[in-house]
Amino acid sequence: MHGSASTTLEDTPIFDQSAFRLTDRQAELTALARHIGATKLAPRAADYDRRAAFPTENYTDLFEAGLLGVCIPTEYGGIGADFQTYAIVAAEIGRYCGSTALTWNMHVCSCLWSGSLTDGLEMDAATREVHQARRGIHYRRILEHGAIYSQPFSEGGAAAAGVAAFGTKAKQVPGGWLVTGKKIFASLSGHANYYGILCTEDRPDAGRRDTLYLAVPADAPGVSVSGEWDPLGMRGTVSRTLTFVDVFVDDDAALMPRGIYAQAATRWPHMFLTLTPAYIGIAQAAYDFTIRYLRGEVPGTPPVKRRMYPTKQIAVAQMRIMLEQTKGLWFQAITEAGPNPSKEQVLRAYTAQYTAMENANEIARLAIRTCGGQAMLRSLPLERLYRDSRCGSLMLPWTAELCLDRLGRETLYERGETDE
Repeated sequence: MHGSASTTLEDTPIFDQSAFRLTDRQAELTALARHIGATKLAPRAADYDRRAAFPTENYTDLFEAGLLGVCIPTEYGGIGADFQTYAIVAAEIGRYCGSTALTWNMHVCSCLWSGSLTDGLEMDAATREVHQARRGIHYRRILEHGAIYSQPFSEGGAAAAGVAAFGTKAKQVPGGWLVTGKKIFASLSGHANYYGILCTEDRPDAGRRDTLYLAVPADAPGVSVSGEWDPLGMRGTVSRTLTFVDVFVDDDAALMPRGIYAQAATRWPHMFLTLTPAYIGIAQAAYDFTIRYLRGEVPGTPPVKRRMYPTKQIAVAQMRIMLEQTKGLWFQAITEAGPNPSKEQVLRAYTAQYTAMENANEIARLAIRTCGGQAMLRSLPLERLYRDSRCGSLMLPWTAELCLDRLGRETLYERGETDE
């Protein structure tokens, strides 16, 4: 299979059930993800990458397996996965197709953020009742019809980093909202059925606390997709530019009640860690391929063993150490996810984000150097893993640079503290 030589049905779990104390249900879901990944996603990954095409067939498989509803609460008919469960399942998906894992994250967050995350936040009984009814509308679209949601974030300014209000505006009108604005690097553009838009309520005194989260139908009048998509990596995300001009959405389009997104961003900061699982999977895939290649076990290549060379053995040891460090820290961080984390837990989340994104690329770099010239060929997956892995440190709202900035500042200063 072109581009899929690093995968077999015998892949061991990224996170062993016993060692990481996973539940039986978590083990079942990660096994399901590995099976779909190895049999469906990996054989298609090279083609989607080469064409920079959205992995439509993969989404059909995820829908049929029930995984489009992985974070939809069980009372609505979903799997009801919590944050940790979703993250480890997504890591297994990323092992076989990084673009699928990353776009699936954008879809799943519409369910996670409106589901278990919102359930842990404060709102009055009437607001919660309305929210529960509204989210049921979105969940039915996903579970019954395979609707795909996206989560466009970036606008080219400081809003996606959480330090300014979103430039995309929503003006309240009878029965709903008029949305106007633009999102760049908008994954799933032209392929999602609904765009989960973060926008600012259009009124004179509005700021970051007035962020709305609205599901805009892709076929609504005033929605357009523009620009080319020919990036270094994560090419199957098809993250083109979305423009909205007076797009009407009704009140039921709200994925979160008014004011709740700002509360979530402050009280549930681990919500921004959901981009990392794809890169944990990529790191594991690069390591797995290297082992098989040095043992002469990669299908489609000569069965030549290269494991006897000390330089190869040392490189594998370095990769193993880095992978274990990354997985251990990351697993701890996702396990701590929840409302009102301590300062140390938030700092650990920044550290885990930075480590996952940077180490995935470093492990892929070591893999290419260790496997040698054939690693450059597109008939093998390593060059794609390397390109995909390099994109992680650029992902807002917690880019590698922002993680370093916040780690340094928030370690040295308590909230509100200055040198004046």
